[in-house]
Amino acid sequence: MAAITTQSLVKEYPGGVRGVDEMDVTINDGEFFALLGPSGCGKTTLLRTIAGLEETTSGTISIGNRDVTDLNPGDRGVSMVFQDYALFPHMNVEDNIAYPMRVRKVAKEARHKVAHETGSGLALDGLMARRPNQLSGGQQQRVALARAVATRPDVLLLDEPLSNLDARLRLEARTFLKELQRDLGVTTVFVTHDQAEALALADRIAVMKSGKLQQLGTPREVFRRPSNTFVAGFIGSNPMNLVTTTLGTGTIRIGEQEIPLPSSLADLPGLDAGRSIVWGVRPEYLQLSEDPLDVSLTGEVTVVENLGASCLVSVLVGDTRLQVVVSEDDEPAPGTKVWVTASERHSLLFDTETTERITP
Repeated sequence: MAAITTQSLVKEYPGGVRGVDEMDVTINDGEFFALLGPSGCGKTTLLRTIAGLEETTSGTISIGNRDVTDLNPGDRGVSMVFQDYALFPHMNVEDNIAYPMRVRKVAKEARHKVAHETGSGLALDGLMARRPNQLSGGQQQRVALARAVATRPDVLLLDEPLSNLDARLRLEARTFLKELQRDLGVTTVFVTHDQAEALALADRIAVMKSGKLQQLGTPREVFRRPSNTFVAGFIGSNPMNLVTTTLGTGTIRIGEQEIPLPSSLADLPGLDAGRSIVWGVRPEYLQLSEDPLDVSLTGEVTVVENLGASCLVSVLVGDTRLQVVVSEDDEPAPGTKVWVTASERHSLLFDTETTERITP
């Protein structure tokens, strides 16, 4: 078993700055787990602390049934792939893959056999004699991954391994990485600031901000039911519409117009007329029509952004701008009067003071 558990984990730097602040997380055996958040949120610090490259200030880290808090990195059963791959420029591919086994004093014949088997599984057969400067970015990435998995670690730690690749290669590498992790069945922790990567790859996602855990859940849970306005605005290719407004009697006021409260929240105590709230709905869950509809918001199209098979349409409702995703075949012209309808079960309310989502 290679589950990872952190309990009240703190990593504090001089001056009292906490890169990781009271982190309680359990990563299941064989899980593909993503640490997601903006730059400086503490996700790489947490990864390096699990690896043993950063010393913990307080709290514990367990891998499997072992407390590894005070163990050296080499004794934790982990392998790590860095953002810049960290390949040895004077070694060929075969020697780069075999190097961790060389450090562990594995016999030369045995370590090169494992290097060839691992390299073959990652389509590196014809590249074993080349040096890193003779490889493309995607090939270097595969060499770094081969080196990490050749020792059959209990835990694989990935620190933004796709960030140096171009957009097309990142998509290909993403699929490859998912297949590799599934085939190996190794517990994997993946650090990224790209929420699309996290949503596509992870079994579960931990969203971080300023060293603190904001939400932990499956990609579907984090996307559809964000715990607060930070997660709501951070997750999604198109940011969630977040409108600070007030409640009417059983309604939400958007400018001079009103729409009904979601039925799941209609009878919730405390949602009285005049209360300030944040109304949130994703652009994908708004519908646009050029014909009048019931319980819709009337507005005018101001900007249309082509996304390929779809369009992102900005609609001005009074002084409030809403963004709506529509099919390319339904693209309206700027200046068109339209009606916007919100999907009731996808409309969310957040408290303006705590920023937390209001739940039934």
